[in-house]
Amino acid sequence: MNFEKVIFGFFVVLALTLNFGFFLGEMDNPAHHNVFELFAVIIVNFIATILKFGDRSQIGAVLLATSLVADLQLVTAATYWTVVVHITETGLTPDVMASIISFTGGALLANIISTVILVTETLMSRL
Repeated sequence: MNFEKVIFGFFVVLALTLNFGFFLGEMDNPAHHNVFELFAVIIVNFIATILKFGDRSQIGAVLLATSLVADLQLVTAATYWTVVVHITETGLTPDVMASIISFTGGALLANIISTVILVTETLMSRL
């Protein structure tokens, strides 16, 4: 067992599960989506992205691309949340919350693609 691959797989799957946990719930209800969980998703996704920098294969490039897309979507969601709550003081209206959840939904899709590629690569190495 390669310990480096265990750490890599751990962070990829943790990013996916945290992202799913934040995404789950009514789309326009702020009570169903915790800001600290969004923060945790961003941090874990950044760690997963950093771990992908070392892989120079074609699959590694695709994994890095999916992770960068997820990072961009998550940072956009957090930035939008921060601007709406602290700068414009509009508050978390149902429309705002739906937009934030939409951004994290895009990140969730990127994390699902990344996990599918990781599992496929693992299965291919066994053949």
